[in-house]
Amino acid sequence: MRPAPGTWGSLAAAPLGWFIIQHTGLAGLLVGCTAVFIVGVWAAEAYETHKSEHDSPEVVIDEVIGQWIAFIPLAVLSGTIWAYGLGFVLFRLFDIWKPWPISWLDKHVNGGLGAMVDDVAAGIAAALGLWLVRVFFRF
Repeated sequence: MRPAPGTWGSLAAAPLGWFIIQHTGLAGLLVGCTAVFIVGVWAAEAYETHKSEHDSPEVVIDEVIGQWIAFIPLAVLSGTIWAYGLGFVLFRLFDIWKPWPISWLDKHVNGGLGAMVDDVAAGIAAALGLWLVRVFFRF
């Protein structure tokens, strides 16, 4: 969907991530992340080969894994709707802003792995930020 396909992909991933956490906890979320990563690398590689375009905006499976990784602290610490919202916003900020090392990964890792790994890194950064807020501010 346009505009902002990455944001739409993250928005679609968020309720599914919440559902997975509510019904299977951290273990289910980690299994989901692993499966999405494997399928995502394959799918992004296939699409990139077909379209000859790296990290095409039409491919949003990378946003799914990034968003789910951002929610990992909520699988451990639990969370309100506001905490999930903060996880969504933090992931989108890191994915769009791409501070180092996310920007380095985005520019230097090619293929399907490259399409996925910068969003994994943005998800990790968002998860760390969310964890800090949850632990120190009880949000």
